Formats: sequence, structure tokens, C-alpha cells
Amino acid sequence: MISAELTAAVDRLHAEGCSCVVSRDGRQRLFHERGVLDLYRLLREEPETLRGAVVADKVVGKAAAALLILGGVRELYADVVSEPALALLRAAGTAVACGRSAERIVNRAGTGLCPLETRCLDLATPEACFERIEAFVREMSVRRTNDQTK
Repeated sequence: MISAELTAAVDRLHAEGCSCVVSRDGRQRLFHERGVLDLYRLLREEPETLRGAVVADKVVGKAAAALLILGGVRELYADVVSEPALALLRAAGTAVACGRSAERIVNRAGTGLCPLETRCLDLATPEACFERIEAFVREMSVRRTNDQTK
């Protein structure tokens, strides 16, 4: 059974068409980035926003799960959650509800696994996942910079 606060966040997730809703102390924040960027930025720049929050998200793979755990999220709903993400969340004691679980999260093109799901698949801890997430975010930033200078 999910809390009333999480139910409200899930309703907002679906009504607003956003990628993620973070609710804490009765205040909801909506996010629209694809992938884990919003969660990563929150953890790095505003960790207090995640501490004790409830989160409704469209897709949660193992990398997103690691960020949610490190942020101290207490309750999560995901439309789709990967089995490795579920295992990590449950091991951390995070309450989880989902629309459906999937063996793995696929990439946006539907041609293979999500790159962060692949990078984090063999890792046992959220901390180890975080190191790979940081490296991925740095690589993507360099790529964007290089693409803009061409």
C-alpha cells in the first residue's frame, strides 16, 4: 500500500506528463529531463530535496535506483522498474511500488540496454553505481560540448 503523498505524486506524474515528481513536506517538484539527469543534479546540488522524499518516476533502472537510495528517498513509485533496480531498492529498505517490472531497461532507440543499466548491472552498491553515473555524465557533457563546437 502506498502513502497518500505518493498517490498524489503519481497522479501528478501522469497528469502533467513529466518524467519525475519529487514530493517532500507537502511540496511537489516536477522534472522533465530524460534519464537520470534530474536525480543526479538533485543529489549533487540539493540533496536535502531527496532526503525523506517520495518520488514518482516513469522509468527506474539500477542507476536511478542508486541515486534514489543515496538521496535517502523513503518511498518510490515507477511506471516501469528493472529487476536489478528493485533488488537494490529492496536491499536498501526503500518502499517500492510499480506499474510493472522489466528484466532490464532498454535504450531510447529500443535497440539494446540503457547505457547506464549496462554500466551498473554488475555493481553491488549504490556508491559503486554513483561512480559510474558520474563518469557517464562527464562523458555526455564532453560530447555535447564537442558537438556544439563542430
